[in-house]
Amino acid sequence: MGQSSVRGEGAPSAAKARDGASSDRPRKLREGGTAGPGVKEGEAGPPGKGGGGGGGDGRHPRRRKRRILRWSATILSVLILGTAAAGYLYYQHLNDNLETDDLNLGEHRAPEPTPNSAGQTPLNILLIGSDARDSKENQKLGGAKDTFGGPPLADVQMLLHLSADRTNMSVISMPRDTLLTIPKCTDPDDGKVYKETGPRMMTNESLGRGGPGCTVATWEKLTNIHINHFVMVDFSGVVSMADAIGGVPVCVDKNIHSRTSRGKGSGLKLEKGTSNIKGEQALQWLRTRYGFEDGSDIARAKAQHMYMNSLVRTLRENTGLTSPNRLRKLAENATRALKVDPGLGSVMKLYGLGNELKKVSPERTTMTTMPFEYSGSRVVPKPGDAEKLFRLVRDDIALDGKDERKPAKEKLSDDPAAPDDRIALQVRNGTRTATEPPVSRRASAVAELLAEKGFTKAAPDPASALTEARTVVRYPSLELEGDAQRVAKSLGLPLSAVKKSTDVSGITLVVGSDWREGAEPKKAKKSDDSTPESADALNGSDSKACMKVDPNFTW
Repeated sequence: MGQSSVRGEGAPSAAKARDGASSDRPRKLREGGTAGPGVKEGEAGPPGKGGGGGGGDGRHPRRRKRRILRWSATILSVLILGTAAAGYLYYQHLNDNLETDDLNLGEHRAPEPTPNSAGQTPLNILLIGSDARDSKENQKLGGAKDTFGGPPLADVQMLLHLSADRTNMSVISMPRDTLLTIPKCTDPDDGKVYKETGPRMMTNESLGRGGPGCTVATWEKLTNIHINHFVMVDFSGVVSMADAIGGVPVCVDKNIHSRTSRGKGSGLKLEKGTSNIKGEQALQWLRTRYGFEDGSDIARAKAQHMYMNSLVRTLRENTGLTSPNRLRKLAENATRALKVDPGLGSVMKLYGLGNELKKVSPERTTMTTMPFEYSGSRVVPKPGDAEKLFRLVRDDIALDGKDERKPAKEKLSDDPAAPDDRIALQVRNGTRTATEPPVSRRASAVAELLAEKGFTKAAPDPASALTEARTVVRYPSLELEGDAQRVAKSLGLPLSAVKKSTDVSGITLVVGSDWREGAEPKKAKKSDDSTPESADALNGSDSKACMKVDPNFTW
């Protein structure tokens, strides 16, 4: 039976049934629809042609439109799913580019900082520049053929501290020539144990003792600053990322060519004034010693600070990085260039970190070098100043002096303290400093003093000595707060010295370097929270900073 006969009897067509069209729709079209070819407007089309249009194919125009829409939706769905799949695969590809390594290979863990009143905590990231010549590309860029395949050195070490409220950022560089004790580290790959060194080991050798996690362990032991993450990059990584960014402006006060008569030097050659450097030239800038100021590692650290400040300003201001191709290149090069701890081991985690860092303006960024003094041709942490700088970071105090801090109100615990002879507590030796060894048996001596005061359950902790500038009482949970405050009061410590911490399992007294001797801690003086002049602070917004060139290396 023909289609026109079916429609003439008023029966719905199969097409209508599929489309869900009502039986009166053709009549509406015939009464006021658009006529098909050869039909005057307002007249009904011929029977069997859909009653009013659709051309000569016998199909209803709206049904055909719906069919086209269905096909379009199907194709669009395939494209969307295909694009999402491709995006997912590329995301996985970027994740696969990232190398990870253990965060801390040592035995000591610095305590996590106490959250501020808003529940926020600081973030500390150790930036490591490796001089590894473990590939042809790194060998070509780094030279020194005799070190090919040898243990890598951590020639750049910068601790980046992001404040708890994300208003400011501080950076401490440690000169690679710093002599100190490197702690015991265990290589996670082969289980090899590297014993603790003496006090005369260069800090850059920590990287070759199991990996970046040993460099982290060295920093935590020296500074007692809790490190959340590390990011490490090698020569080729610096070059590829500098290329992807598109260049960073730097300044020298004279023409410079970093090359000695014996062929030593980075090879950096720039004219006086500001130059935009990228690729291999950026690496040369970061590695230059011969030609900058006195040719020391200290001058090189200053040049690195200038580069980083300029890099941050460039990333914040450079609209060229909105280009999809440039962003893709930067993502590709960055994920191939970096080695990170598992906590940063995905693109999304790195992206999250980047979002946190960009909350801070260059004006609130302060670059410093660890205060030092010379020991022969090497350096050691400067007594007093180095520990003061570490304390400021531990206490989350901005190095630019712009913090608006209100004195913390001391509040007695609602939880009553137990009798002294029922309070169990451990005593730890925290008298080690950046320049002084721990006082022998100090924990035992203080535990005996506490026992004489009635705290008969005080016991020394045999764990290795810590670094704590001020004596502190830590407790793990609120039900022990009253007991912890009672211990502090008995020693004449302020309530601000009592801190809740998840790093202890019970009440723990850490005897700091402020109590190296005597029966009672020294009364705390009003805190000086200014950044030591010897830290050579540089503000991140200083776009006029210019490296001084040694006249012997100008042209």
